[in-house]
Parts: sequence; structure tokens; C-alpha cells
Amino acid sequence: MYQRDSYKKRDKKFIFEFIKAHPFATFILNGDRLLATHIPVLAEGNEDDFVLFAHIAYNSEQYQYLKDGAEALLIFQGAHAYVSSSWYKETDISTWDYSAVHINVNLKIQTNQELEESLEKLIAHFEKDQANPIFYKDLPKKMLQDHLPLITGFWCEPVKIEAIAKLHQGSEKDDLKSVTKHLQESGNPVSLQLKKDIEKENKMH
Repeated sequence: MYQRDSYKKRDKKFIFEFIKAHPFATFILNGDRLLATHIPVLAEGNEDDFVLFAHIAYNSEQYQYLKDGAEALLIFQGAHAYVSSSWYKETDISTWDYSAVHINVNLKIQTNQELEESLEKLIAHFEKDQANPIFYKDLPKKMLQDHLPLITGFWCEPVKIEAIAKLHQGSEKDDLKSVTKHLQESGNPVSLQLKKDIEKENKMH
């Protein structure tokens, strides 16, 4: 990942919280060509020591290359948006603000028991805030028996982590106010989140 030094994020807490806040990741594996899948990935542990886990379907192109010790790349993407040069006080070059975390990992295939435990945690994570949650234990046993043989779970052991947050750090106050104002006015949910990220990064409140 290209990272200008002023945009690099080395803080372990930032990285761990970012992963938890953006769990729908891009999973890239080298097969007969580069292969990518978009899957939910959860972290287990803490900011100093964590492992990630996920699963894919047996009929995925990636499945045949999924094995212990294989290297993969996980990309977690935050809010992002185009920033027009017309928003600046003085004419400048347009840009794109964004944040992301890249994690190179080594894979380890889960046992059937580990897969079931992972699915239970995954469902609980996303169901807990639902009005009428349906947890793993609530699903019909026959449904689970039919579904489990069709997927495989795996652990992702981090070997290299790179993080970036390009959020107009170091910009003039007038430009920051203008950029966040235009993002607010867009009404786009992603742009609204980016506005919050810029404000937080630049301590605008």
C-alpha cells in the first residue's frame, strides 16, 4: 500500500477498532491468478494480539487454494469520497479522502467444531442489535446440517499490517470547514461518515 508518512496510522488501537468497525473485507488469494472475495471477517483478541476468522463456500474459486500456511491479503475499507478543488479557498488539485487497513495473513483451516463456534460468534455479532434476533442456536438443526458441509472456515494470522487515513491532515481551517460542509450537503451516507472521520482526525470539535 502506498502511504505518505503523514497519512500512516501506526496506532494499534486505531487499527483494531477500524477492523471491528468495518468487518466486510476483501479477501485476496493467489491461485492460478489473483482471486478476490468479499466476506465478513471478525477479530478475536485485543489490539496487541489478535487473530481474524472467516469462511467461504466450497464452490468458491478460492477454495482449492485454501490451505494451512497459504498467504492471503485482507483489505478493510472505511468511508471515502471525492474532494473537489472547487471546495478550497485557493485553487488546488482535487483528491480523494479515505481510510483503509491492509493485513497480510497466513491461513489455518478450522476444524468442524471451530467452524461452528465461529459461525455462532459471527451470527451473534450481527444479530445482537436486531429487533428480533435469530441466533445460531435458534436455527433448525437440519438447516445447519445441510449448510455446514458447503463451507469451510479458516483463521487468519496477521504477519504484516498497514493502515492509512488520508483525511486532509494539515489543511487550513477554512478548507477543512469547506470540505466537511460540502460532504454534509451531499446527503450521501458514506460522505457523511467521511465528514465525521475528517472532523475526528483533525480535532474539529
